[in-house]
Amino acid sequence: MRCRWSRPPTIVAALALGLWVAPVEAGPAPDTAALYAEHCAECHDPGRLGGSGPALLPENLKRLRKKSATSVIADGRPATQMPAFAETLTAAEIGALAELIYTPLPAIPRWSLEQMQASRVVHNPIESLPEKPVHDADPLNLFTVVEAGDHHVTILDGDTFEPLWRFPSRFALHGGAKYSPDGRFVYLGSRDGWISKYDLYGLKPVAEVRAGINTRNIAVSADGKWVMVGNFLPHTLVVLDAAELRPVKVIPVDDGKGTSSRVSAVYTAPPRNSFVAALKDIPEIWEMSYAENPKPVPKGFIHSHEPGMMEGAFDYGPFPVRRIKLEDYLDDFFFDQAYRNVIGAARNGSNGQVVNLNVGRKIADIDLTGMPHLGSGITFAYQGSPVLATPHLKDAAVSVIDMNTWRTVKRIETLGPGFFMRSHENTPYAWVDVFFGKDKDAIHVIDKRTLEIVKTLRPAPGQTAAHIEFTRDGRHALLSIWEMDGALVVYDAATLEEIKRIPMRKPSGKYNVYNKITLSAGTSH
Repeated sequence: MRCRWSRPPTIVAALALGLWVAPVEAGPAPDTAALYAEHCAECHDPGRLGGSGPALLPENLKRLRKKSATSVIADGRPATQMPAFAETLTAAEIGALAELIYTPLPAIPRWSLEQMQASRVVHNPIESLPEKPVHDADPLNLFTVVEAGDHHVTILDGDTFEPLWRFPSRFALHGGAKYSPDGRFVYLGSRDGWISKYDLYGLKPVAEVRAGINTRNIAVSADGKWVMVGNFLPHTLVVLDAAELRPVKVIPVDDGKGTSSRVSAVYTAPPRNSFVAALKDIPEIWEMSYAENPKPVPKGFIHSHEPGMMEGAFDYGPFPVRRIKLEDYLDDFFFDQAYRNVIGAARNGSNGQVVNLNVGRKIADIDLTGMPHLGSGITFAYQGSPVLATPHLKDAAVSVIDMNTWRTVKRIETLGPGFFMRSHENTPYAWVDVFFGKDKDAIHVIDKRTLEIVKTLRPAPGQTAAHIEFTRDGRHALLSIWEMDGALVVYDAATLEEIKRIPMRKPSGKYNVYNKITLSAGTSH
């Protein structure tokens, strides 16, 4: 059904909503605000903030080129409720709408606790869920597989490699699946700010809430009580009660001097009972405690360097914010296994930086050019020392860094820039894709003992191969053919031989319950 709005806004109202596009000089311009109000507002919100359809803002459309957006407006989008307008609107009108949705809003929009609460839906209350799994699969060896091609999620048995449940997801899931500490519940976040919780015992949805307008990723506390949401729009961190996703707190992200920031990433640091967030527009890391009895100190107070004390600025109240100031912006990051150090990419693109959370400052720079994808970094032991390994988004290499000295052990030359790297404690191999470039169909297998590529696999010549994840015991590696008519390819992790291929719709990521909740060194946390 075509979306309509009963009363087109006036030009003044359209300006306030950020809907107006100035007329072009050549010929009569389409009334873009009226077109949007009639055909788009009911599903996508009068202010383009999203509703039953996704938000139509530049921040939410980064993966969709303007030319492709024109085609979507004209021809619709398969597997969604987006209709085709080619027979309803002229080419000029379609073009005007495409220009509109790539026009930034005049101000950062708000999204309040009241708006979040109004959006919340409880599908199956906690007390109604089964006490035991309704299936025979090992609940700790399940995979959550995101099928981006048609916006679905498949729950896969990691022993039989048979699907247990397939359900529709919110549009454009992002940031990976996160699990409750016992592995029973999985949480997913979408680009449009929808946070969804599912029960892996009963194979049922539990609850959903819209916690932002454009969301980067989510994290679940080590005690399983809280979910934190990092947003691009608005510039906030949001705390949810994990049980049924009740909104609890909005934390504005700003420097206290008038500059606000998008959130690059937020993760949980289990040994520290805290969330840690990197900020895109302010050179700081924030740490927010979720301990039962946090001990915040007055805002702006700086601890002295006493044994066991931390340096940084704090705020009073629940989830106190500790601000660690940096010399450069930090985009994505990961932790060492002890959660003492944050290792992140510097904005200058020529190095990484190591921030020690105990002392609250940068302690080292790392020689990492070519935009390292540190959110995909892994750690393992090499010649008696802990090392980190990361692919690069712009360099055809994998960097291996000694985590004692923070010096480069080796740069392993690859066929092209990579996106994902994975391993497991029970395998001698690390796998890395070649996501960008002409060799996107290649996967390198690296021997962690020698740091040499021992095999290059091409599971589907000409098609993108990406994102490895291992089973609970590390005996099998699952690889994605990242195409609409794609597949999961299951390999014997010891012999590197293919043992099964499961058709799927662009399986962009897969996440093993056990490896995630035990904080495996071979996968992202």
